[in-house]
Amino acid sequence: MYAVIRRYEQADALGKAMLDHQQEVEDLISSVPGFVAYYAVNEDGVLATVTVCQDKTGTDESTRRAAEWVRTNLAAASIAPPEVTAGGVFVATPR
Repeated sequence: MYAVIRRYEQADALGKAMLDHQQEVEDLISSVPGFVAYYAVNEDGVLATVTVCQDKTGTDESTRRAAEWVRTNLAAASIAPPEVTAGGVFVATPR
């Protein structure tokens, strides 16, 4: 498995837009080939998303889709590109 974490600073507008369009975001990311899981965490203006896919191709596609969704839905907002961390998953404890 492979995971990508996107961390956005000063992301109140992004967090609100994702909440307002939650089903659209879920559908967009969950339809990525090899999709396993997606999480979004928002606290004090910092938004982090975690996408887990079967391989790097899936997480690369999820990052592309996320960037496109932000450009399309928040064109008027000033949102800095996220800090991105990606790599192979080596500890996983699903329930």
